[in-house]
Amino acid sequence: MVSYDNRVDYNHAGQVYVSIQILPDEVASQIAAGEVVERPASVVKELVENALDAGATFIRVRVNGAGKQLIEISDDGSGIPKDEMRISLARHATSKLRFAEDLFHITSLGFRGEALASIASVSRLTLESRTANESTGTRIVMEGGRERTFESVGLPQGTTVRVEDLFLTVPARLKFLKTDSTERSQIDNLVARYALAYPDVRFHLEQDGHTGLSTSGNGKRREILAGLYGVDLARQMIEVLLQEDEMEVSGFISPISITRATRRDMTFFVNGRWVQDPALNTALMQAYHTLLMVGRFPAAVLFLKLPPESVDVNVHPAKAEVRFRSQDQVFSAVQRGVRRALLASSPVPVIQPARWEISQSQPPLVSPDWQMAAEAGETILVEGMDAPGILLDTSQRSEISAGMLPLLRLVGQIGATYLVAEAPDGLYLIDQHAAHERVLFERMIGQVNGHFTAQTLLTPELVELSLPAARMVTEQLPVLSNFGFDIEPFGTNTFRVRAVPDILSSIRPAAALQVLVEDFEEDETPLQGQREARLIARICKRAAIKGGQVLSQEEQKALLLDLEKCRSPRTCPHGRPTMIHLSIDLLERQFGRRGAR
Repeated sequence: MVSYDNRVDYNHAGQVYVSIQILPDEVASQIAAGEVVERPASVVKELVENALDAGATFIRVRVNGAGKQLIEISDDGSGIPKDEMRISLARHATSKLRFAEDLFHITSLGFRGEALASIASVSRLTLESRTANESTGTRIVMEGGRERTFESVGLPQGTTVRVEDLFLTVPARLKFLKTDSTERSQIDNLVARYALAYPDVRFHLEQDGHTGLSTSGNGKRREILAGLYGVDLARQMIEVLLQEDEMEVSGFISPISITRATRRDMTFFVNGRWVQDPALNTALMQAYHTLLMVGRFPAAVLFLKLPPESVDVNVHPAKAEVRFRSQDQVFSAVQRGVRRALLASSPVPVIQPARWEISQSQPPLVSPDWQMAAEAGETILVEGMDAPGILLDTSQRSEISAGMLPLLRLVGQIGATYLVAEAPDGLYLIDQHAAHERVLFERMIGQVNGHFTAQTLLTPELVELSLPAARMVTEQLPVLSNFGFDIEPFGTNTFRVRAVPDILSSIRPAAALQVLVEDFEEDETPLQGQREARLIARICKRAAIKGGQVLSQEEQKALLLDLEKCRSPRTCPHGRPTMIHLSIDLLERQFGRRGAR
């Protein structure tokens, strides 16, 4: 056996054998930081929770460079005594626990004593604090986990933690972060949610010199909802309140008319701690069962209060998951509380019987006006119907490329949602909404390098958005200008809309901006071209003809003609089919005209 550097040996198989050893404190701290400090928002979360544990009534969050350059959290809490400043930065130093049994009765947000030590090991950290009993404060500066400065300074009561050059000692971690816009949005959402959970505490968030969120601390959660979801949704949110034995479920949920494409806006706090629990998500979705479309999710902020001994919070490195002693009881309480609030706020639908009869004075629902497909330039006569034949000049029809749609003749509209058309190869059922989406999309995508027609508003309209939404719109103002929007910032999270694209002129400016925000939230790709395409698809979805909208014969004809001109007419921009084809062979089989082969 050959020894190498007194630590590495080779066994009889020639494999390297490394002797067991205790890791240096510096390495151990960086490993712990990898579990606690995942991204800049993780630092904000840990420091805000420390401030709340200290009894702060005002918390100021200042961020530069999406948190990679600077994160500063100031509070007016109880502060840290001078003789405890150094030990507060040591691993497993905490004032929240004394014995192992305390783990099952935790009433604070932090308890492990890892956050400050972990953050200090991967950044340049400055900790300043003063208690009410001290005449001067104390400042300690750490760099990569090593102390650089320890001095007395004049400070107000409270604590300030300044984190600079995050991931200074592990720069490889920077490569795994998302775009600056995404990281800023994560911080926005986190601070807004903690402001909701602690409405009696004043929060002030500033990113890159711009104030994002500023709450009054007056205890009114609905006011803070406006910063998270926007004013319109905040007004419509339904309040939930359920008290059973030692458990309380409270908060706000969205009405069934307002949904999201993801679970991102389903937020839960357990005893003041933001948690991610699949069982709670399931309970919320069960409460909305049969009320939402498949693939749509509610927006909700729910707060659960239950005895500390009923919750195990020591199951996740970042304390983001919990275990309940009686999960079924918690599941049932959330489901009942939400369902009860929904039913109490939702009116009972009144169902009107369909009118199948048609009076002699009314025109038929399906007109015999058929559009025949023929070669360009021909005029044909439609015969064989009870109504007189109709002349159609097919010179209006553009050339159809090989492999595209066959020439179609319109039969009519059914269910005020689908068009029926015949082609040489069978029958086509066309979804009018999806088809119009495709038509509008190709029309707009062809103008990306040109100029969109804009509709100037007679009176500029002020639109107030949520904090994350406002930040996204601000960052995309040049792109929106190319699309025909004329928007300018007008105060905190507020914009003045002077013009919108002509295609959205029938939609309220607030709704038009919401379309843009939803697209930016769901699209994190840095490719500008893809982002523009996704944005145009969102605009077209909102502007397209809706299902249930009765179309005139001329509108039906025009839609078919426009669809035939599209390069990809068989799907909408989101990939959903615009049509279903029933072949002649299939029809003959269904009617028994041809046996199975």
